[in-house]
Amino acid sequence: MTSKQRAFLKSLAMNMEPIFNVGKSSVTPEFIEGIREALEKRELIKIGVLKNCADDPKELANLIAERSGAQVVQVIGKKIVLYKESRDNKKIMLPK
Repeated sequence: MTSKQRAFLKSLAMNMEPIFNVGKSSVTPEFIEGIREALEKRELIKIGVLKNCADDPKELANLIAERSGAQVVQVIGKKIVLYKESRDNKKIMLPK
């Protein structure tokens, strides 16, 4: 992903609300499956890390991205933004 594409995705994610939250149970297989499904439908998602989660948000972002096949767009505080191009219905046209 180029820096121009990353900046474009960051601008899209700025006004998004998190659709998943990582809590005390951290990352489960069911959580990852939900992330995969959401990425296939939306391509760009935001995840919140709750205060009761002891894991580092950057480490969580890398773990979730690796297991779901996504790319980490950014991690700011306790918010994670992930992107994965959809196989069927491409919603976001990234700049070249």
